Amino acid sequence: MSSDDPSPRYIFITGGVISSVGKGITTASLGRLLQSRGLSVTVQKLDPYLNVDPGTMSPYQHGEVYVTDDGAETDLDLGHYERFLDQNLTAASSVTMGQISAAVIERERRGDYLGGTIQTVPHVTDLVKERVRGLARASGVDVLIVEVGGTVGDIEGQAFLEAIRQMRYEEPRNGTLAIHVTPLFHLKATNELKTKPTQHSVRTLRSMGIQPDVIISRTDIPADESITDKLALFCDVPAEAVMTLETARSIYQVPSILEQAGLTDLTLERLGLAPGPCVPGRSIRDWTDWTDRLDRTERVCRVAIVGKYVELRDAYLSVKEALIHAAAQRRASVDITWIQSDDLDEADEPQIAAALADVDGVIVPGGFGERGIEGEVGVARFALEQRIPYLGLCRGMQNMVIAFARERLDLPDANTTEADEQTGAPVIALLDEQREVSDKGGTMRLGMYTCQLHPETRARELYESELAHERHRHRWEFNPAYRDRFERAGLVASGTSRDGALVEIAEVHDHPFMMGSQFHPELKSRPERGHPLFLGFIDSVLAESETALRHPAGATNLKSPLPEGEG
Repeated sequence: MSSDDPSPRYIFITGGVISSVGKGITTASLGRLLQSRGLSVTVQKLDPYLNVDPGTMSPYQHGEVYVTDDGAETDLDLGHYERFLDQNLTAASSVTMGQISAAVIERERRGDYLGGTIQTVPHVTDLVKERVRGLARASGVDVLIVEVGGTVGDIEGQAFLEAIRQMRYEEPRNGTLAIHVTPLFHLKATNELKTKPTQHSVRTLRSMGIQPDVIISRTDIPADESITDKLALFCDVPAEAVMTLETARSIYQVPSILEQAGLTDLTLERLGLAPGPCVPGRSIRDWTDWTDRLDRTERVCRVAIVGKYVELRDAYLSVKEALIHAAAQRRASVDITWIQSDDLDEADEPQIAAALADVDGVIVPGGFGERGIEGEVGVARFALEQRIPYLGLCRGMQNMVIAFARERLDLPDANTTEADEQTGAPVIALLDEQREVSDKGGTMRLGMYTCQLHPETRARELYESELAHERHRHRWEFNPAYRDRFERAGLVASGTSRDGALVEIAEVHDHPFMMGSQFHPELKSRPERGHPLFLGFIDSVLAESETALRHPAGATNLKSPLPEGEG
């Protein structure tokens, strides 16, 4: 940190032309790079939509909902931030225009504005600045990186940009840095990269009073120096501050690419910051050593992800990343087959066998609503009987319980009351205290809860600990009225709440790997530190793959169950 000015610095990252241009990865990567120079960093996302949070939004609208330890339902970019920075964020890192609007109205109703007319400037913008500066003060960091969601020019994001303009005026000259991320479009007909969309986007940003200090242009093909020179000239940004970022094989390569492009040095210079002593394990070399492992894999894990939202892969983004982390730790890569659960018929075993023919393990992730449940139950039943490694996450655990009840407890009508309120065997149900709550989200367990791991179980072996602290986002629970019956049949509660009342992890004893968690372990996975449940699953998948290589099974991976009493 600069010795003459201990105040925090602010980096504002905006995007232009189109969404999903890479602002989140750029933000996370720059945070990691500044950490590698010994600076303390945290991140905040400003989302311009009027929802209070994405908790009630369809995954098709917004991708996965990322949950923090303190129970905030946030944008998936917070997952990138946590994974790259290896940092647990809080609700303060997620600010939506819905939250700001609700807070302003609440203050007005209390009379805080003393009868004044409520306006975007100053009331809305002052509250935005209060949230930004408040996080910087509370966290005590050297640098706060603020990503603005959406695209410059969107009407709902204008108040955020105005607040940023004001902060750039109010903070010291070297107190802020503005980075603008835009796409370079490739016209195949003429084999040209076109800079005009970026020029227009920068013009729009400048019309709002913000001159970008750095332009990062995303491209799918290499861009020569003439492109950066043209952007520098027309956007009034020095050529050394115009960087083209070509699409990488993996998002985890982006920090190294931006380091080589000079972004870290330029950022330190513009903000007047001096590097500090790097924390062991946080250098860019440490990061590069890990990413190099992704290109030096020795084996392949063939895994199916079976869910109701697979048409939008971002709905299961953290699941995919957790698989990559765990596989890399075992010097393996992951080949994922995506399967739409509502395309499957629970009773059609040949159809399910065909869908899973080319994989050695199955993950059924979370979700809400009746659609897709029966297909997921069919997959869990097939994995149970054919001894295929299975990891159920939240709803995937619940559907594993339903499948086990139908197959092993002679309860053909077993179900969740989410799908059938009148089922005669509600093995998954709302608890009594949840039934009278009407607000969406109010019935859910959200955020971090402690899980007691029981001796002589696979879960305890994997965690190597008596306790685990995991993040939840779910409404329905394992019905404790059936627990004894399940355990006598071989499905045990290997993890429970501290008081033993709630089942947090269930596992099948006579199976190579069949485990489900009521929580979302994927949210705690980190690149250099795979999650224990995913590591256990990957180990089982690799063992299954090696068995299949030694004993080819033809067109499908149907297996004969072990004789009774074995395993």
